[in-house]
Amino acid sequence: MTPVRLAEILGELLGMPPREPPAPYGSWEREAVYASPIALRGARGTAPATRQAREVAEDLAVRLRAHDGVAGVRVRPDGLLLIAVTCPGEVVREIVQANGMPRWAAVTEPGRAAPDFPRTWDNPGFVVRYAHVRAVAVRRWARDLGVPETGLRPEALDDPYDRAVLRLLAELPSRAASRAPSWETYAEHLALAFHDAHEHAPAVPRADQPVTAVHTARLWLAMAVRTVLSGVLSTPLPARL
Repeated sequence: MTPVRLAEILGELLGMPPREPPAPYGSWEREAVYASPIALRGARGTAPATRQAREVAEDLAVRLRAHDGVAGVRVRPDGLLLIAVTCPGEVVREIVQANGMPRWAAVTEPGRAAPDFPRTWDNPGFVVRYAHVRAVAVRRWARDLGVPETGLRPEALDDPYDRAVLRLLAELPSRAASRAPSWETYAEHLALAFHDAHEHAPAVPRADQPVTAVHTARLWLAMAVRTVLSGVLSTPLPARL
């Protein structure tokens, strides 16, 4: 279940990015939880309106629960929908197979990269460019080390570092629909999450570690990050530093 598929079911793009679920939903702590305010449209201000929003949200929840790929749906008292998907990693297939930025992630007003120098972690421009370089390099390293690109199993992306990147990738639809998406900030956050994943959950085997399905999945994750970082900034990103 991807952001686009959820949007097709709900009738509009998710209005808020996925986030970590609140404490009461502890069983969802390793899931990608999307929050949608679709039932709140026109329901602000009065108690009857809030009750109506909750009724609409309950009807939508019933529809959503009938779909494969939806792990669960909760409705908050104010009518906000919380939707957990079973396989958040599906978003990487959607991005990579689009052969460029998917239509829902089209950037009409891309941001401008911060200066490349100084090349320190305090400079967002360097952080983003270096993440792009690493994402490009992962594919080359994977090829050299025998990590196959075929046979993607997106469910293998269940490490917390993988999930942190996935949550940011899944923000793209709602950001693309926003009037103030703050692409520069988004690119920096995505880059930082990818740097963490690259260090702690690498896409290529280390030492004598065997190649497994998780390496292929992380290779696809890196390819998705490369695609997005190339697309959200108007300043071309170099292939290498």
